[in-house]
Amino acid sequence: MTEWSSEYPVNLVVDAPTTQSRLSILLRVILTLPHAIVLAVLGPVTSLLVMIAWFAILIAGRFPTAILGFTLGIAQWRARVNGYSRLLTSEFPPFSMKEKSNYPVRLAIREKATGRNRLSTFFRLFLLVPHILIFAFLTFIYYFVLLGGWLAGLWLGRIPEGIHSWLSGFSNWSERYNAYAYLLVDKYPPFSFR
Repeated sequence: MTEWSSEYPVNLVVDAPTTQSRLSILLRVILTLPHAIVLAVLGPVTSLLVMIAWFAILIAGRFPTAILGFTLGIAQWRARVNGYSRLLTSEFPPFSMKEKSNYPVRLAIREKATGRNRLSTFFRLFLLVPHILIFAFLTFIYYFVLLGGWLAGLWLGRIPEGIHSWLSGFSNWSERYNAYAYLLVDKYPPFSFR
């Protein structure tokens, strides 16, 4: 099990690489499509709710509980789908916003609804710029690593540990960035895979 030990309130926990079906690896993009469609439909809804939460945090200093629960659920679901599409597991993700403690890719978030930082919330988009710039570069590398993992998986029936580790780290950084962007946490995400 790969656990990213950190003080940061968002961590992606990914089980160690195991053998995977070559057919599943070959068809992974197609198998992920149903989730991608549903999440794409829910994306604008989530963005609208986060915008409402942004105003609520600025005015009242709290993230509305119902919106927080929905946003957390979307983050959990998206993390599982990303883990599956990034070849971190061969287990098909459930269509669920609930936390699944037995799924091989788990997102742990220590969120808080009250006592939120209004200043960092107000400037959130500007604060994300350094991560956006680095992610532009890392995403370019990510596609090459993912392609290498896909080809190795087709050949070996498993994802090599080094590639699995890199993809896990990239996913961890990505989920921390997303949690910060969606106002789930106030603490600025580290520039780190761990």
